[in-house]
Amino acid sequence: MHTSDRPRTWVLPPAPYALALLLGWWLDRKHWPLKLDDGTVTTLLGWFWVGAGIALAAWALWVFYRHKTTPNPYGAASALCTDGPFRFSRNPIYLADMLILVGVSLLMNTLWPLLFLPLVWAVLHYGVIRHEEAWLTEKFGAAYRDYTARVRRWL
Repeated sequence: MHTSDRPRTWVLPPAPYALALLLGWWLDRKHWPLKLDDGTVTTLLGWFWVGAGIALAAWALWVFYRHKTTPNPYGAASALCTDGPFRFSRNPIYLADMLILVGVSLLMNTLWPLLFLPLVWAVLHYGVIRHEEAWLTEKFGAAYRDYTARVRRWL
């Protein structure tokens, strides 16, 4: 029996990504530029990673929709999704957000948001994922523990 009706996450997951991009843009444009190669390859790579992130997120959202459960980190999952991108990552939407952050950093031509990735990872790990995993373990028990034994948290 689970003790709460939803995960007790501390942070809305898109916030750390958005903050890294905004702070990175501000630092690069206003104070300390850390430019990347401003060329066609950088732009193409940026669009590739943004596209890959959007595709991965859309795939994961489709799986949530098919299972009639919520992707909302403040909502209560009604089903354990283990198919689609959840076969290779327990957090494909957070992974997709990382890919998008990398792509947007390349498109913005600044290294700053990439330097914030370890901080974004830590905020997500301690402020979101640990709470979601504890709640999912309470809610789905052995099925979730078996899933975590088979599938890695990120990749």
